[in-house]
Amino acid sequence: MRTCSLCNKGTKIGQNRSHAQNRTPRTFMANIQKVTLVVGEDKISGNFCTKCLKRIKKEATEQKTALK
Repeated sequence: MRTCSLCNKGTKIGQNRSHAQNRTPRTFMANIQKVTLVVGEDKISGNFCTKCLKRIKKEATEQKTALK
């Protein structure tokens, strides 16, 4: 359910390790945000991880500077 629309990053399963080296299961959840972005005249909506959001915003600003 919590997956990125672009890169399909989602929840990963790992282990907690104590000083006694006991293992207990844990989950690593991706930072998924439900966002509607306005890029130029297009509206993009979906669930994106923060790394993809940063990349989309960077590409949008680069396109604006290239048009000037």
